[in-house]
Amino acid sequence: MGQPLYPGSIAETPDIQQARSQAFSAHLTRLARSYPDKVAFTSDSGASLTWAQLDERATRFANALTAAGIERGDRVAYVCLNHLEYVVAFWGTWRAGAVGVPLNFRLAPAELTFLLEDSGAKAVVVDAPLDNLEPTVAERLALRVRVGSMDGADDGVVSFEDFIAGGSDEHAYVHVEDNELCLIMYTSGTTGRPKGAMLSYANLIQQCNNLAQAFGAARPDDVNLCGVPLFHIAGIGGLLPMFRGGARTHIQTLGAFDPQATLELIRDQGITQCFLVPTQWQAVTAQPPLDPPITTLRRISWGAAPTTEAILRAMAERFPDADNIAVFGQTEMSPVTLSLDAEDAIRKIGSVGKPLPMVETRVVDPAMNDVAQGEVGEIVYRGPTMMLGYWNRPEATRDAFEGGWFHSGDLVREDEEGFIYVVDRLKDMLISGGENIYCAEVEAAVQSHPGVMEAAVIGRPHEKWGEVPVVVVAPNPGTDLDEDELLAWTSERLAKYKQPKAVHFVEALPRNASGKVTKPVLREEYAEAKPTD
Repeated sequence: MGQPLYPGSIAETPDIQQARSQAFSAHLTRLARSYPDKVAFTSDSGASLTWAQLDERATRFANALTAAGIERGDRVAYVCLNHLEYVVAFWGTWRAGAVGVPLNFRLAPAELTFLLEDSGAKAVVVDAPLDNLEPTVAERLALRVRVGSMDGADDGVVSFEDFIAGGSDEHAYVHVEDNELCLIMYTSGTTGRPKGAMLSYANLIQQCNNLAQAFGAARPDDVNLCGVPLFHIAGIGGLLPMFRGGARTHIQTLGAFDPQATLELIRDQGITQCFLVPTQWQAVTAQPPLDPPITTLRRISWGAAPTTEAILRAMAERFPDADNIAVFGQTEMSPVTLSLDAEDAIRKIGSVGKPLPMVETRVVDPAMNDVAQGEVGEIVYRGPTMMLGYWNRPEATRDAFEGGWFHSGDLVREDEEGFIYVVDRLKDMLISGGENIYCAEVEAAVQSHPGVMEAAVIGRPHEKWGEVPVVVVAPNPGTDLDEDELLAWTSERLAKYKQPKAVHFVEALPRNASGKVTKPVLREEYAEAKPTD
């Protein structure tokens, strides 16, 4: 560094590297200088941050991290609800050159322990009500920052505001390359253990560019509603394109979904763009019209689960002036890969659309041969949004990139117009309320009970959540095992949305000639009831 790359070019000093950097920290500085007093983020609490305020607080957070010994490439985990401190921590982590690790706050302590240890996180930002880390993990962490009340905190915990106040306001600069790791997003795996998808700055930047090309770039007068958790790629993936365009994002407090309150929020905050899952749109469109009405929505979108023609028609009738776009993808692709425009939504009901401009797709058989149009095969991807690999999982990474393409695990077919339809999941996974539940992870928790010989998890239709997990169990011979005991066992080991909603006992699980459990047989027998819980 320090020498010109070419005759007559500028020497690559830190200042010049920052000047041309595409990284989100550098872009925040540009926004703060161009629009210092423009509101960048608002929240349900009434709190807000201008671009200049976010820039200053992110700088202080970054300098405080550095002073605490957090270096470039170190991992900083977050166990938080949605709020403005989360946003500050995110950008502060990146400004320090560290790697963000958002974790699902609904996970059981044992699940969080595994993820913190697997990621090698040196620091964690945690909300006061969620600060129940296991002592051995808490002792290993170099830094614990708590958002909210400090009641009951031990000597090793520092309050968020004290941490920020202790950081210098001198504009720190840690140069990072575009292809450098900036985010580890954990996604459940078929092995029963979550895998950390490694996303680079370039992955996320190209995702922003891709969405801008497909849907139109965010404008400074746009207002985005972030109503999904920031530990989820949908939350981050929806927030960053708006950030790139200098638009405001409203951070919605998480909790039980209130469709009437959401409608009023969209109206009162002047929301122009909103993503919800189909069950949420169904609830929203069932509400009576507001007086005065919503007039600002320009784009509505949905994904994470299939929808129905009735919901799509209700959305079109309720918001006739808004573009209605379906999105499909996965964490490993940063995440959106396919989209379906409003003009095709009814005509191509059931489709997840066509590839985004910078995403290349194929539909292949197990030997990586392209299947004929209309036949079922696995959809594979490549492009600049493709992850770096799985953290600490070289074998899983090799499997995922076999043949030079990322293997999605989704079985699809392509129609004569190039629209993609998902017909099954190669990976044994359920989608409940927009959340992925991998059966192997739930089965591993059930089978850890000493009275269980083997278990198989299947999905059961559910009016509200789409589907919920139920488990079929073969107990060890002579074991006196009941449903309540097993459900209590899993409640200590799994997040609530992953926990089985019913247990069925059998002497042995049905198997085919090769010895594999035949889940279609189990579904036929046990997936008919529709619980209302």
